[in-house]
Amino acid sequence: MAQLARATEQLDPPFAVVDLDAFDSNASDLVRRAGGRATIRLASKSVRSRNLIKRAAEREGYHGILAFTLPEALWLAEDHTDVVIGYPTADRTALKQLAADDRAASRVTLMIDSVGQLDFIDATVGRSRPDIRVCIDLDAALELAGGRLHIGPYRSPVRTPRQAAELARAIVGRAGFTLVGVMSYEGQIAGQGDNQPGSPLKRAAVRAMQRLSTRELAERRAAVIAAVQTIAPLEFVNGGGTGSIEQTASEHVITEIGAGSGLYGPGLFDHYRWFRPRPSAYFVMSVVRRPTNKIATVLGGGWIASGPPAADRVPTLSWPQGLRMNALEGAGETQTPVQGTAAHDLRLGDHVWFRHAKAGELCERVNDIHLVSGSQIVDRVSTYRGEGHAFL
Repeated sequence: MAQLARATEQLDPPFAVVDLDAFDSNASDLVRRAGGRATIRLASKSVRSRNLIKRAAEREGYHGILAFTLPEALWLAEDHTDVVIGYPTADRTALKQLAADDRAASRVTLMIDSVGQLDFIDATVGRSRPDIRVCIDLDAALELAGGRLHIGPYRSPVRTPRQAAELARAIVGRAGFTLVGVMSYEGQIAGQGDNQPGSPLKRAAVRAMQRLSTRELAERRAAVIAAVQTIAPLEFVNGGGTGSIEQTASEHVITEIGAGSGLYGPGLFDHYRWFRPRPSAYFVMSVVRRPTNKIATVLGGGWIASGPPAADRVPTLSWPQGLRMNALEGAGETQTPVQGTAAHDLRLGDHVWFRHAKAGELCERVNDIHLVSGSQIVDRVSTYRGEGHAFL
């Protein structure tokens, strides 16, 4: 951290920094964790900078992009030949653009979880068009008590081999579509740390839930893939996330893991037992007032992450060491008071370093990112926002 601070001490906040040495180390570690059993499909929403997406995606062990929206996918497909969209789309303008471009149609795969989405696409673009590549989204949540208890993201209505086979038959039986893959995201495993501070009982409950969910999903996913492959050959079977690479890659049906947050190592990934990415992405704010000799106040700082409002969505104070937020104000839109031993020595204009709780959301706040290697700024690259894009 001291090297990063020295390298950027002449910059005026707010600004963002990526430690390239940590970023590259994390990129290698994602591949190592997959153990050669699956490739990494880079989740672009967790990076949101074309330069850094390219830097990671061109490494050995990576194959393809997992995009967020269709407009983003069309843009990225100018440079990447295999872009899967992780969520269904209802963007009529973008669908018409896809259907009018043979090259884009060969590179972009849409996400499907119902026949209604096929109907929507046909109603939007008609059937005189190139075949549209589609992937079935399989719900990976854990359901207990006959479905009354749902643990994990609410995603696809497709959960069983029968449901997946019915949708696969509908896709294969309809002109203008090609089924190429199946995806599932086990957010209750990949996105929930199993070593959170606090209650030991809560940690034990999370670990028990994840063990149960891992076993249930592996069996169900294998049965789903077997059912779908009797109807159509698949180019890929995608699963997992940064937090579950080892478990997901161990399943024999999995060919690739969707991951990207581990490149930046945001705050939400500080509490896993089996891995710890090196923090590589930061944002920096200035001290602008000293209300007391024990408190320094920085301008802004309240870059809160999406998800359920909770302490783990707040940025992490990284540098100087020994800072903490004021419990009554927290990280605010206009100001963030900080206190602790390091606050005593902060002067007006000094820099305070934060880490965002989530990965790509940081890039919605800045136009560019300063890339640091060792103790030097080696480049400055644009974010999506810096290139004039706000996809979602």
